[in-house]
Amino acid sequence: MSLGERWLQAAYQGSAWLRLLKPLEALYRLVVARRADAYRDGRRDVWRAEVPVIVVGNVTLGGTGKSPLVAWLARHLSERGWRPGIVSRGYGGKAARETDHPLRVTLQTPIEQSGDEPRMLARQTGVPVVVDPDRPRGAKALCELGCDILLSDDGLQHLALGRDIELVVVDGRRGFGNGHCLPAGPLREPLSRLSEVDAVLINGEPAFTPPQGAWIFRLVPARWRSLSDGVARPLTPLPFGGPVHGVAGIGNPQRFFATLEALGVRAVPHAFPDHHRFTAQDLTFGDGLPVVMTAKDAEKCDLLALGEVWVLEVEAEPSLDFVAWLDRRLASLR
Repeated sequence: MSLGERWLQAAYQGSAWLRLLKPLEALYRLVVARRADAYRDGRRDVWRAEVPVIVVGNVTLGGTGKSPLVAWLARHLSERGWRPGIVSRGYGGKAARETDHPLRVTLQTPIEQSGDEPRMLARQTGVPVVVDPDRPRGAKALCELGCDILLSDDGLQHLALGRDIELVVVDGRRGFGNGHCLPAGPLREPLSRLSEVDAVLINGEPAFTPPQGAWIFRLVPARWRSLSDGVARPLTPLPFGGPVHGVAGIGNPQRFFATLEALGVRAVPHAFPDHHRFTAQDLTFGDGLPVVMTAKDAEKCDLLALGEVWVLEVEAEPSLDFVAWLDRRLASLR
């Protein structure tokens, strides 16, 4: 486990030694507040699109299940007659030249340029996906492609892009950790930020007292996909027999391993850092057992020469109350 992973674990578990970092936390909070004030009072520019913008993000570090929710939103909007597009920073990707931004992501885009999550979202939704560290510029590109509503993936702290709806996603098991901001805790912003957003969505039953009015959603296993030929298989019967190696390079790998266990899969767990760039050696265990992995990890492994590898596709399942609320908000935005 790396130093960063040990720190994040301590932040969620509330380790006492993090109290030593409270003076730095106070400085961090001051910087965050001044930055937000600069966008509010006009000292920093905010670009507003001529179409509605929905921001999906989180106030904590680590995985929360945000990407499956973005994919669900894109599909839901398409079913409601919108033409959605997704703008992302593209964490882990780097275009060959700065002039390559905004980068339109397709299934042929090298993962080194797009990052793993944007290409996964392009695969799962079929809607236009653009990567650009300059969110307003990426949003403009989507508008030029004919999108009439935009989803800003992991865009809560990217205040230069104006927004009509802000959705915050929280992991139900880990919650807000010790409730402190960086570096004394896992929070990107103080919890008071939640009073400003439009909705808080909790991934799974919360192991903490949820904010008033929060909605709960679930990540539901949908199907297996063979990495070698792309063919989908139903969840049952399992397309492989016996034990497997479970591989997860995501923000919260234990959630993936727990999902495998719930499906009756006997998996030897292998946790990697979030956005890990896999090599064939990482996934060669010398015993001939199949490997199962997340959809995000699979985007980085499709060109590797591997044995039997299965991808578990999951989908977000929001509550009916949230869907009704969202549809009312969408109607007002039209």
